[in-house]
Amino acid sequence: MAKILYKKQMSPAVFMMRLEAPLIASERKAGQFIILQTNKDLGERIPLTIADADTKEGSITIIFQTVGKTTKELSTFNIGDDVPVLVGPLGSPTHIEKFGKVVCVCGGVGIAPMYPIVKALKEAGNQVTVIMGARNESLFLMREEMTRLADKIILMTDDGSCGRQGVVTVPLKELCEDPNEKPDMVIAIGPPIMMKFCALTTKPYGVKTIVSLNSIMVDGTGMCGGCRVSIGGKTKFVCVDGPEFDGHEVDWDNMMQRMSAYKPEEQEAVHKFGEKDGHNCNIDKMFNEKKPEGK
Repeated sequence: MAKILYKKQMSPAVFMMRLEAPLIASERKAGQFIILQTNKDLGERIPLTIADADTKEGSITIIFQTVGKTTKELSTFNIGDDVPVLVGPLGSPTHIEKFGKVVCVCGGVGIAPMYPIVKALKEAGNQVTVIMGARNESLFLMREEMTRLADKIILMTDDGSCGRQGVVTVPLKELCEDPNEKPDMVIAIGPPIMMKFCALTTKPYGVKTIVSLNSIMVDGTGMCGGCRVSIGGKTKFVCVDGPEFDGHEVDWDNMMQRMSAYKPEEQEAVHKFGEKDGHNCNIDKMFNEKKPEGK
């Protein structure tokens, strides 16, 4: 059980919370995540990356988008409420060393889990360029924090309302083609389709590309097998072997197919929650734009 110490709505569908979790705060490393439940007896368990931690306060920060029943329910919790089930830190930490030039590509709520990674990379002495993507300017998360950390920041929006208009792979390709700017490492976090195309962009240039996967999870310890993915033709479990893998070896089509395995059940759960909570939700629109729960 973890008490909510702070809550902020960052956009119409994105929320930030600080949770009282001193043991997790003291042990967590960049790239690790927690699993939580909004009901101790019923409901799904969802993974959320630890965006930050404060060991003095004994708290961790999570940032999530309301895309399904559990995240919608979590968004109704307020300061002083308890999250009944919280497990972590889980997963293997990001491998941090002085690589040289590192490009960090993040989109949507993927910006939040990238923050502690950028911070750790800078502390290790790397030159870090951050490419952030969003549909429009109002949807950028942690923009000021990233700007303070990164050596260079490139903003991309679908509508051109901020930075350059276009997708994140455009400046990524430009950097790979520039002999003076070619990265030694690329890290991409965001929707699976974005990470897939980042990996496809860097592969011809031989730039190692790490991605953070967020598959369906149940127990988070490798026992259930629900989070299995194919990496280089071998079965891996995201919860214990990941969440970070070589993006050039991920079977993206298989992963995205598995991510949609429970779509009918997810739709039904949101319908029932909407009826219970008195909301009239546009479910078809929500799931046409659906992104995976979590990070």
